[in-house]
Amino acid sequence: MTQSEYFNRQIQLWGQEVQESLQTKKIAIIGSGGLGCTLAMALGTSGIGEIAMVDFDTVSTHNIHRQIAFTLEDEGQNKAKAVCKLIESKNPFVKVTAFDMTFEHFVDRLKKEEGHGYDLILDATDNLPVRAEIDAYAKASHTPWIYASVEEFNGQVCFFDKSNFEIFNISNHTPGGITAPIVMHIGSLQANLALRYLAGLSVKKDTLYYLYFNDEGELLTQKFGMPKA
Repeated sequence: MTQSEYFNRQIQLWGQEVQESLQTKKIAIIGSGGLGCTLAMALGTSGIGEIAMVDFDTVSTHNIHRQIAFTLEDEGQNKAKAVCKLIESKNPFVKVTAFDMTFEHFVDRLKKEEGHGYDLILDATDNLPVRAEIDAYAKASHTPWIYASVEEFNGQVCFFDKSNFEIFNISNHTPGGITAPIVMHIGSLQANLALRYLAGLSVKKDTLYYLYFNDEGELLTQKFGMPKA
């Protein structure tokens, strides 16, 4: 099997040269839960050369319904390692590495490994304080990142470049329940933005996309311009 065979449909979309350029890209997915699983499934088989999965948590029974990379056999396993095992079984052309640690420790490790930066960071966490840490590191290292969050039937995504993350209330918040489809919906939007950016296609940056169902069951999308940092 060759890469041309494996990535045939994407090569039809944007050509061999763009597909080969993806092989030089490195991304870090922070969190291997619901959003992280969707991102890993979507991007882990897209031709990106190197992917880091960062998560210290283990798989619990209540995770599995919406965290699509896991089965019941993964219960008790580290999430990042379980996701990496699946991606490796699906795509022989990607280097995927599990980091069983917090984002803070991941950053400490990066600082010791000079020159090992990433082209893009994807937020798949579930709390604002860690996202604030991601934003601080991203701005210090001049690395773009994509924020996403989900709750109930709602979700939001933003490609952060020059905008100010401090407008969010930096506090822990426990979601009031989450449906599996909205996790995959928001994760797919986040993955599409990431893939377009990495492939050199246009991406709307510093705009918050808010997707939700209204009382009549209609799916709506609102866009908000984010203030600059």
